[in-house]
Amino acid sequence: MKVGIFGTGAYGMALASILSENKVNITMWTKFEDEKEALIKNRGNQKLLPGFLLDDNIEVVTSVEECARDKDLLIIAIPAAFVADLCMELAKVTNKDVNICIASKGIEQKSGLFVHQIVGNHLDTENIAVISGPSFAVDVVTKKPIGLTLATTSINAKNVVNKAFRNDYVKLRHTYDVTGTEICGSIKNVIALASGMLDGLKASDSTRAMFITESIHDIEEIIDAFDGDRRTVLSFAGFGDLLLTCTSTSSRNFSYGKLVGEKTKKEELDEYIKNTTVEGYYTLESIYQLLNDKNVSIPIIDLIYRIIKNGDNPEELLTFLVTKV
Repeated sequence: MKVGIFGTGAYGMALASILSENKVNITMWTKFEDEKEALIKNRGNQKLLPGFLLDDNIEVVTSVEECARDKDLLIIAIPAAFVADLCMELAKVTNKDVNICIASKGIEQKSGLFVHQIVGNHLDTENIAVISGPSFAVDVVTKKPIGLTLATTSINAKNVVNKAFRNDYVKLRHTYDVTGTEICGSIKNVIALASGMLDGLKASDSTRAMFITESIHDIEEIIDAFDGDRRTVLSFAGFGDLLLTCTSTSSRNFSYGKLVGEKTKKEELDEYIKNTTVEGYYTLESIYQLLNDKNVSIPIIDLIYRIIKNGDNPEELLTFLVTKV
């Protein structure tokens, strides 16, 4: 099997490590020539994944066509904001039979589109799958057992992704609910902001457990608003990823929320956002607008928005949890 991975960040390399274990032929794409040269020379990025090295047979390129040519599967593992530009290039070099696996999480800010919608708008294929679940890159590359939700309505894409990824430490559970899976993967980053705030406020584990439980119900409502399957909230992409992201300081979203809860100065918060990719910070804007456009009220999203974007007091979270209906 031949696979092209678009994205050489920590998660792209983690996915490459799984495929290497499964004896898959891999080509990885980065937009940046200096990053390509560094990866070829060093076989890894010690800042992102200390101690991890890419297999020598993995090719690294800057050509979209070269990464996509003659591949059985193309994996998109770049920030959601850049997916549309990539897909416009992929449209020139792929056909309707191409299998796409989306590992990116988030919502495009200007359009409010989920990643599978962006891909579907640009590429003439029905073979689109989404993988999502609790899987920090460092755990993946050290071969810790992980579970991922595989969401697709394409039998062909399902079979190809299963063949590429399944092994002794990777479990995939299939669902047809692509929209619900993407919502879970996006919203958990927003919820992690608030969980981090609670940690910064020195809230107890009991309070944070209460918050996560309430959040599951809220995510159900959001999934329902977008015509997804409410049960998806109990999948690896839902509760699994929510639990991981909301309880670990390894989560950048949690860490940023903790700074907010500690009432860190705005200048320091802005610096953190400038130097760190905090997906939930950007997804918050998109989901807030989407829900308003649909006239759907999700009070926890409104409150997180007011705290993060308007500078309201994070201590309001504690009162909200008790008074929430």
